Amino acid sequence: MDNYVNLVKLCVGAEKVSDLTGWQARRMAEGIYAQPTHVTRMWPKREAELLNGGSLYWVFKGLILARQRIVRLDEVIGQDGIRRCGIVMDPQVVLTESVPRRPFQGWRYLAAGDAPRDLTAARADEDEEALPTELSAALAEIGVR
Repeated sequence: MDNYVNLVKLCVGAEKVSDLTGWQARRMAEGIYAQPTHVTRMWPKREAELLNGGSLYWVFKGLILARQRIVRLDEVIGQDGIRRCGIVMDPQVVLTESVPRRPFQGWRYLAAGDAPRDLTAARADEDEEALPTELSAALAEIGVR
């Protein structure tokens, strides 16, 4: 049995994986973060499991399409004095099989065994995003991924 857990998060404001990577690159270039970081209000209760090999799976327009390995969790104190959690990720974005995911708020845990598989290097080179979102969603819904 796998002894780690993942997170699933909506990538709000991004329509495709390149939107996410561009945004993260800009934030690092501006010196805001040294590594890709997503700040969230809640601190994960399953921190040890996340840090034991977990990833953050990103949802774009109703589909999980990519993941980033979680490196650490940093305390971030906002200008309002409230403690938040900075989820620090590996800069490498790994494309995954398209898996439909209904809208939700915040983030959700995802068991290792339920996570979408990574695309092979050959399939990733073909640019999985080339498929229209509607077609990719329809294929995922009928089990063709």
